[in-house]
Amino acid sequence: MSQLHSRHRLNLFIERDHAKRLDELAAKKGVSKSSIVAAALASWLSPDAADQREAAMAKRLDRLSRQAEKLERDQNILIETLALFVRYYLTVSTPLPEAHQEAAKAQGKARFEQFIEQLGRHLLRGRSLVREVYEEIQPDTQRLDETAALAEAQERAQEAAV
Repeated sequence: MSQLHSRHRLNLFIERDHAKRLDELAAKKGVSKSSIVAAALASWLSPDAADQREAAMAKRLDRLSRQAEKLERDQNILIETLALFVRYYLTVSTPLPEAHQEAAKAQGKARFEQFIEQLGRHLLRGRSLVREVYEEIQPDTQRLDETAALAEAQERAQEAAV
């Protein structure tokens, strides 16, 4: 037998779960377990394997970075929205006379409980409140869909550029 086609026998110990999965894969693919192990070993020892793993990791890290940037952007929008609302509320609200404060506290507590109930129902539905409010104000959904499609296209273009 020539040197190129000679094979060496190895006795290996692998985890029981790995052995089971190897058996299942060999049966499913209709190939020998030796050929699967040989292909996996060749892939692992390939000089390109490290580069391929590094490229895959870089791609995943880039995707995670873009997601983190989107989260940061959304968080900044949320913070600015809340700050604007608080400033507006504090400048528009008039102080209550002492005689009305107990009633105002009771009404505030009831409103807050109602708010929490509505928030819970809304979160269970999974729809965007911003979208719902926008649709109530401007029911032209075609325009909204076009705007959403444009935003998605811009995001994809940015991702492709990175």
